[in-house]
Amino acid sequence: MQFVLYYYKTNCTLGVNCVIHITDLRSSLHIFKALSSDVRVEILMLLLKHERLNLDEIAKKLNLTNGAITQHVRKLEDSGLIVTETTGAKHGLQKFCFINEKKIMIDMESEEQNANLYEVDIKVGHYVGFDVHPTCGLATKDSIIGDFDDPRYFADPGHVNADIVWLTRGYLEYWIPNYVKPGRTVSEIQIIAELSSEAPSYNNDYPSDIYFYLNGVEIGYWTSPGDFGDERGKQNPDWWPPHLNQHGMLKLIRINQKGTFIDGCRISDVTIQDLQPFDNHEVRLRIGVPEHAEHVGGLTIYGRNFGHYHNDITVRVLHQ
Repeated sequence: MQFVLYYYKTNCTLGVNCVIHITDLRSSLHIFKALSSDVRVEILMLLLKHERLNLDEIAKKLNLTNGAITQHVRKLEDSGLIVTETTGAKHGLQKFCFINEKKIMIDMESEEQNANLYEVDIKVGHYVGFDVHPTCGLATKDSIIGDFDDPRYFADPGHVNADIVWLTRGYLEYWIPNYVKPGRTVSEIQIIAELSSEAPSYNNDYPSDIYFYLNGVEIGYWTSPGDFGDERGKQNPDWWPPHLNQHGMLKLIRINQKGTFIDGCRISDVTIQDLQPFDNHEVRLRIGVPEHAEHVGGLTIYGRNFGHYHNDITVRVLHQ
């Protein structure tokens, strides 16, 4: 179902030497928090040495319970420092862990210091256009809007108050306000959002290629590993059912003169120059799962009252 409202390829794969390039300390707090634990640092050291370990192996080497290791691994995974892969084994499924990025570069003096910037928060329900296919739905912090799996309710006026939206295939389009004065140049756009796949009920091992577009230009995609439901979202309201998706992963997308990055890992060669000029019109942000994606596993976007993080879609625009 396609509707317009008038209110707004490549991945970093295992074996590739990627660098987490931090130029915005505030947006990288999730990485610093992940590194603030001695246990998590020990896990990283083990993975650097052995390259691939399952949860049982890590637990035995550190003399900790599997439950404790699972919590630490999840924080490392959410930060983007490691990736996990579930595979079949003799005694059932096993989750293996790998280092995702082996280098972290912190740039304390970035171009941001020499640029003007503004920041806006966009509610996940404040989209201006959509193309949605079931399973799908949306909800405020108080209740479901309409019925489950009925795309018609995405046009309900109450959608602007939604704090969580989900769909199997299609897109949501948002308009980023353009406060850049004529003659100035946009040097970087940063987008922060909590995202996951969308499976019926939930499925932690359910990959989905989530694509990002700015002003109609495909800037790259990120493969969500699953639709997480085994741990209740820290921000979820009490009425939210436990059998539905609970939280996502906080992702930072950056487009600047060097390319497009997610959590410091280059996902495409599209630069901010490819999107110029920005004069006299809004910046159109589209997030979706297209039909041609290799993994069509849906999309969930979590707002400040759902998921693990108390934030909506945060956008920062740097200009000179």
